[in-house]
Amino acid sequence: MFNRSRKKIILSIMGSLILLFSVTLSVILAASFREVRHRNSKMLEHYVQTYSLEQQTGMNAPEQQTAGQNIPAHKPVHESDRQEMQGPPLDPGKPPMDERPDYKLSTFYSVALSGEGEVLAVDNGKNAVYEENALAELAKTILDGNTSSGRIDNLFYMVSCRDGYTLVAFMDNTVSEGGLHTLLRTVLIVGGVSIVLLFFISLFLSKRIIQPLEENDRQQKQFISDAGHELKTPVAVISTNAEMLARELGENEWLSNIQYENERMGDLVKQLLDLSRAENTEAPMETVDLSRLVTGEVLAFESLAFDQGKMLRSDIDDGISITGDQARLTQLTSILLDNAVRHSTGSEIEVSLKREGHLAVLSVVNEGSEIPPDKLDRLFDRFYRVDEARSDEGNHYGLGLSIAKAVAEKHDGSISAACQDGKIRFSVSIPEK
Repeated sequence: MFNRSRKKIILSIMGSLILLFSVTLSVILAASFREVRHRNSKMLEHYVQTYSLEQQTGMNAPEQQTAGQNIPAHKPVHESDRQEMQGPPLDPGKPPMDERPDYKLSTFYSVALSGEGEVLAVDNGKNAVYEENALAELAKTILDGNTSSGRIDNLFYMVSCRDGYTLVAFMDNTVSEGGLHTLLRTVLIVGGVSIVLLFFISLFLSKRIIQPLEENDRQQKQFISDAGHELKTPVAVISTNAEMLARELGENEWLSNIQYENERMGDLVKQLLDLSRAENTEAPMETVDLSRLVTGEVLAFESLAFDQGKMLRSDIDDGISITGDQARLTQLTSILLDNAVRHSTGSEIEVSLKREGHLAVLSVVNEGSEIPPDKLDRLFDRFYRVDEARSDEGNHYGLGLSIAKAVAEKHDGSISAACQDGKIRFSVSIPEK
C-alpha cells in the first residue's frame, strides 16, 4: 500500500516538474523565436531603406535597362554612404543600425528588377554563398507569388517597390537559427540533468513523507494485535465465571446481560485477531482450487440467504487455481458473501469467478443503498461503517472488509468496490501463479 503511495508521490512530483519544464521551454523558445524574427525584420527593413540601385551598379538606373544587357558587376555600398542615408538613430541610447554587431555580422542579398521583370542588379553578399542567377530566379518566384515579405528556407525576404524598379531583399537566417538550436540543445541538456537529479531528490522526499505514515500504520497494527491478545484472556475468564454463576443462580436477567455482552466482546476480539493475523502473519502458500473453494462457500450461504428470502446466483468458471492460503481465501470469500446477504435490499445476489488475462477475478454483486463515491474506498478502512445507525447489527464492527483487503494484498491482489444503478459490486483480483 505504501509503495503504491510512494510511487504516486514520485509520479506527481516528476509529472509536475516535466510539465513545468516543458511549458518554460516552450515559452523561452517562442519568445526567442519572436525576438529573432522581429530583430531580423528590422535589420532587413533597414537594409531595404538604405539600398541604392545607383550605388550597386555604379550608374543611373535608366542606363541599365538596355535589352539583353548582362548583369553588371557587383559594387558594394560603403558603410559611410549607408550611415549618411540612415540619419541619426531613432533611440539616442542605441548606436545606429549599421554599427550594431548583429547587423555587421548578418548577410544580406538583393535583386533589383525592372517593371518588365529584367534583372538590373544582384547583390549576393560578401561570401557569395548564393549564385547571382539563383538569387534572380528566387526573386522572380517571390514576385510571382505577390507577397511583400516572408521566408524561404533560411532566407527572410522583403519586397519594396521603387521608382523604376522593384527590390527583393534577402537576409540569411542561418546564424540566428543556429543560435536558437544551440539554446534548445543547452536547455534540453541542462533540463534533462536537472530532471534526473530531481528524480533522486523526489525518491528521498517521498520516503520522508511516507515514513511517518508507515510508522503510524505499524503502531495501529501492533495495537490491534496487542489489544486482541490482552483481551482474549479476560473475556475467556468472564465467560467461564458467568457460566458457573448461571449454574448456581439459574435464570438471571443481569447475568444474561453479562453473558450477552461478553459474547459480543469475544466476537470483537476474534475479529481483531483475524485482522492482525491477516496483516502480519506470513501463512504457507499452496495450490488452491479457487473454483471449488468459491463453489463450496456459495453452497454454505445458500440456506442463510434462503431464510432471508434471498437467492444466490453463481457463475463460476472451472479450473481456476492460484497459489495461496486456503484458509484465508475461504475467509475472504465468506466475508464478501456474508456482507452481501446482510446488506442486500433485493432478492438476488450474484457471485462470479472469471479468468481475466493472468488474473482470477471474484465478484459479488447485490442490490443496496446508494453509496457516495467518496465513501467507497473507505469501506475497507478499519472500523468504518457507512451507516453508523447499524453499528451493532449482527456483532459486526467494520472489520470484515478490512480483513478481506488484507487477505487480498497478502496474495499480491487487490479489492475494490463500485456502486452503480442501485447495485454494489465487490471485486477481488488475484494473480494466477
